[in-house]
Amino acid sequence: MKILYLETSSKNCSVAISDDEKLLCVCEEVSENYKQSESLHSFVEWTLEGAEISLKDLDAVCLGKGPGSYTGLRIGAASAKGFCYGLKIPLIAVNSMQSMIEPFVGKNYELIIPLVDARRMEVYTAAYDGITGEELSVTEAKILDETSFEELKDKKIIFVGDGVKKAKEVLQLPNADFDEDIYPSAQYLVKKTLDKIQKKEYEDIAYFEPFYLKEFHGVKKKKSED
Repeated sequence: MKILYLETSSKNCSVAISDDEKLLCVCEEVSENYKQSESLHSFVEWTLEGAEISLKDLDAVCLGKGPGSYTGLRIGAASAKGFCYGLKIPLIAVNSMQSMIEPFVGKNYELIIPLVDARRMEVYTAAYDGITGEELSVTEAKILDETSFEELKDKKIIFVGDGVKKAKEVLQLPNADFDEDIYPSAQYLVKKTLDKIQKKEYEDIAYFEPFYLKEFHGVKKKKSED
């Protein structure tokens, strides 16, 4: 199966294509300005060219479903649905944190804990087994303070993601490792996607919504005075 992967939940606009488990091409860029709206479809075109296939050759689309940037997720979901509708192929959705932990599975850590930066001292997080990559706790929004994760102080842990920078300022975990230069990436969605395809865990394209985790809080408009 030739699969298109879209990951737009963070500052990393990321696109990849695989032929089953073989990665054919990756195109991604980390930008402080969240360039998904202007870059995503160009990245799709370049990735198709790099993989030497066309859209009609695709058998499925996988979307990193979040949590993360509300706007980025909306853009990714709209594009994924559009490709699936137009090509009449299935949609698979994978928690974006799965792609963050994949490079660290089997690297002698007991736990891998992604930290996705949210507002102020808040992060989106979950815990994964460092050997198997199995999810051990559900994804949640968490306010960081000096007592966060203290129950894990005796375990070999690595924290990964753009929420690590503010975590290092408050966490009292001298034995933990930290890697803040990790963003969700389309190239690390392959394994989980193939698992879901084997189990036929497809999304209902008409009703699918990204995993926002929290409601979007926009800027309220002032009421006009009479």
